[in-house]
Amino acid sequence: MTNTTKPQVTLVNPFDDAAEVEFSVPGQASYEPGLYEENLKQGYELLQRPRKAAGVPAIERQHAKQRMTIWERLAFLTDEEPQVLFQNWGKNLDGASIVTAVVKINGRDVAVYGHDFTVRAGSMDATNGKKLARLFELAGKRRIPLVGMNDSAGAFVPAGVGGLDGYAEAFTALRKISGVVPSIMCMFGFNAGGGSYLPRQGSFLIQPNETFFGLTGPGVVKSVLGEDVTPDELGGPGVHSQSGVTDFVVPDEVAALRKVKSLLNYIPDNNAELAPFQPTSDPVDRKTWDIDILLKKAFNSPSGFNTPLDVSIIIQQLCDHGDFMEIQPDRARNTVCALGRMGGNVIGFVANNSAVASGQIDIDAALKNARFIRFCNLYNIPMIFMEDTTGFLPGREQEAGGIVQAGRAMLDAIIDLRTPRFLMIIRNAFGGAYASYNNYPTGADFVCALPSTRAAVMGPAGVEFVYKNEVKAIRAEVKQRLAGGEPEADVLAWQAVQDKALKDRYEAELMNPNEALSLGSISQIVMPSDLREVLCKQMDFHLSHYTPEPFAGPQREFH
Repeated sequence: MTNTTKPQVTLVNPFDDAAEVEFSVPGQASYEPGLYEENLKQGYELLQRPRKAAGVPAIERQHAKQRMTIWERLAFLTDEEPQVLFQNWGKNLDGASIVTAVVKINGRDVAVYGHDFTVRAGSMDATNGKKLARLFELAGKRRIPLVGMNDSAGAFVPAGVGGLDGYAEAFTALRKISGVVPSIMCMFGFNAGGGSYLPRQGSFLIQPNETFFGLTGPGVVKSVLGEDVTPDELGGPGVHSQSGVTDFVVPDEVAALRKVKSLLNYIPDNNAELAPFQPTSDPVDRKTWDIDILLKKAFNSPSGFNTPLDVSIIIQQLCDHGDFMEIQPDRARNTVCALGRMGGNVIGFVANNSAVASGQIDIDAALKNARFIRFCNLYNIPMIFMEDTTGFLPGREQEAGGIVQAGRAMLDAIIDLRTPRFLMIIRNAFGGAYASYNNYPTGADFVCALPSTRAAVMGPAGVEFVYKNEVKAIRAEVKQRLAGGEPEADVLAWQAVQDKALKDRYEAELMNPNEALSLGSISQIVMPSDLREVLCKQMDFHLSHYTPEPFAGPQREFH
């Protein structure tokens, strides 16, 4: 008879005899336990209680949902045993549903908190609200980054208003260190209410697949609105990555914790330091031939200078060993925001991406840019802007959605930017997009352009305004010829030749870098193969004369 019973995975060790810990001193001649040892035993059990109180069944349930426990997450994230702080767990495990610690990650001190879902579903009560607030205050006082591992059902209902007070205290403390130290938040499991608001106060938010967070869960939506919606449709990664609530979507918890480590390599400990310098074997004078090849293939194609191209290839060629990290890669692909290194220095990149919607700036792109620029400004990260756009996206939908306000938010962030900042014009730089995109009048430290630059008030449509008289004359000639009986095909062919001649004249006279160069709007023309060398050397000069310090400008009315 075949046994079809499936083997069950369990954490219970049948060979574990649970030997009792002895509290003898090494080298002690004799050991007679007494009142003192009993006191030590009670203290040891209290220390171990949060790790064991949940019990094997609760841990197995957590694993069955493809989730780690808080202690497993800490072990993966850190270099050594964490210094657990505020061990305030009472007889009912009050406070034990959140663990706070100071740990080493890649050799750096980092403040960390994490919900223990095996205890009260990681919920918030007044006790651990105070604990979180103290951790945030410690991070701000000692100027170290913060990492949060969120896995919470929200406020602990039996605690009454105490749970809400706990969230309010944590909200306030976290807001006070915003802009002082950077924070990275991971969203694990199913988070609702305050469990969503709190982590979104962080600098960056990482969400694995098969997780949820939101103001309310699907059950509340069903009872209040009568609307059937799945957790993924309501607050999954696909929703939040498009709105900008989530900055990174990753496959699972391990990938999220790896992303934390990678991101920490690009950001400083606090707002008075530069991001970590990393020596590189990639020469700063390395020729960027692949940029030359990319532009050659694009602009020599049948569509000529209207050919879209993926700007991330240019960023990759500029960065040390081609390594960079894109921020919000799933949102507003018509712009690219990324952190990379050039000559060992961390650089923030903001680039129009003509491969998507001609690189036009819409509401999402403007807000995505604004938020990233503000982060770099707060934490002393120099920036390189890459321009290749025909302008802001027009239309009723954009106007109704507030493109004016979104565009203004981006422009405000650029004007307030105090770190070394460059503009590199790849191709199109037209109208209001040029005027608001980190040029010399808005505060750029260095502006360069490729020979392919087409800087003008308007794109090809500007022919109608610049050569208004010539256009009128051509149209009048067309009418006259048609009235004279000439074949329509011949007349239209003649008109096409005349229109092309005007367009070519417009591009030769105005849609090029010559006027901008002569006016000093551009510092120099750079050959594509020399881009890395020019930008690296210019950035090294500006950074050598830049003092990292907290942002001290006035708080503007808008953000």
